[in-house]
Amino acid sequence: MASKKFEELSAMNDEELRNELKETEAYLKKNRFDHAIKGSDNPILLRNVRRDIARINTEIRRREIAAMSEEELAARTRIRNRRRNN
Repeated sequence: MASKKFEELSAMNDEELRNELKETEAYLKKNRFDHAIKGSDNPILLRNVRRDIARINTEIRRREIAAMSEEELAARTRIRNRRRNN
């Protein structure tokens, strides 16, 4: 079952996704610094923010792949197969 965060990200346009990524990365950087200096009441927050960043990056990449032409997809498949065989 899809999480609410995934559904929210799917509804955003590309520009909103990129802005969300920048904001979330800045938020993670601030929280990491705060955690290193004075500790954090909720260290699980860092893990959740990292996962949110991964979800955003995954959605951006999914859209990039969906926008690729047949030739680009074929080249991508060849490259992936070559890497897998080595």
